[in-house]
Amino acid sequence: MQAARRRRGPLPFPPNSSPSASESHSAQEKKYFHLDLWLGLTVQNWILDFGRPIVMIVLPLEWFPLNRPSAGDYFHMLYNVLTPFIMLKLIERSPKALPRSAVYLCIITFVMGASIHLVGDSINHRLLLSGYQLHLSVRENPIIRDLKPTSLIDSFELLYFYDEQLGHLMWYIPFFIILLLYFCGCFSRRQQRLPLSAWLLLGPSALYYWYLVTEGQICELFLLTLGCMFAAVVHHRRRGLDLDSNGLFLLLSFSGTLLLMVLWVAFLWDDPILRAKYPGLLYVPEPWSYYSLHLRHNH
Repeated sequence: MQAARRRRGPLPFPPNSSPSASESHSAQEKKYFHLDLWLGLTVQNWILDFGRPIVMIVLPLEWFPLNRPSAGDYFHMLYNVLTPFIMLKLIERSPKALPRSAVYLCIITFVMGASIHLVGDSINHRLLLSGYQLHLSVRENPIIRDLKPTSLIDSFELLYFYDEQLGHLMWYIPFFIILLLYFCGCFSRRQQRLPLSAWLLLGPSALYYWYLVTEGQICELFLLTLGCMFAAVVHHRRRGLDLDSNGLFLLLSFSGTLLLMVLWVAFLWDDPILRAKYPGLLYVPEPWSYYSLHLRHNH
C-alpha cells in the first residue's frame, strides 16, 4: 500500500481545493467593474457627507443640545470609518500592486484630517444656529466682530483655519492621491466598455465630486489630479494600453465634475458678494455660501 502511494506521488492539492482556481477568480474579480465598491462609496458620500449638514437643519434642535454632538456629527464619525475602509478594499482590487507604505500613510492622514474637520465643522454648525453667515469672513460676521476681548476673534479664526484649510488639505489630498494611485493601475491591453450600471452611477458620482470640490475649496487639487489622469492615459496609450471599466468610470466621473464646475462658476460669475468672499485667480463659490446668501431666508 505504501509502495503504491509512493509510485502515485502526493496529490498536488487536497480534493475540492484549487489554489490556481482561487487565484484565477481573484484576478478575474479585479478586471470587472466593481459595482459594489463604487455604489457603496457614492451612496455613503451622499448620505454621510452631503446629507450631514441637511440632517442638522431638518432634525429638531431639542433632540441634540448645543453642548452635545449633533446628528451630523454622528454622520461624520461614520463617514470617517466607512470611507477609508471602502478605499482600502478598492486598493485591494487594483490590478497593479501599489506601494503599501504610501497607501497606509494616505489613509492615516485622511482619517486625521477628516477628524479635525469633524470638530471644526461641529462648532461651525452651532455658530450658524446663532446667526453666523457663511458668505462673510470671520471678522466681518456680526456675531464675531463685537466679541470681547478681541483676542477671541483670533481663536475663531484659528478654528476656521483648522476647519476649512488644514482639515480640508489633510482630508482631500490623501483622498485624491489614493484615487490617482488606483487609477494608474487600471490599464490593460484589452479595451473594456462601461456596463449599464456604471452609466447609471456616473451622474450621481460626478455630482457628488462637484459638491466635494466646490464646498471643500480644492479646485486646484482636483484640476491637478484630473490633469495627471489625462497624462497617464496618454502615456499608457503610447504603450498600447487602454483603461479598464473602473478607470474609465473614474475618469468620466471627474470629467463630468469639471463640466458642472464650469456651469456653476458661469451661473455665479456676476455675484458681487460672492466675488468679494472668494477672491483670487480661481473663483469657485461654495454651495453652502450661496445657500446662506440667497436661499436661507426663504426657508
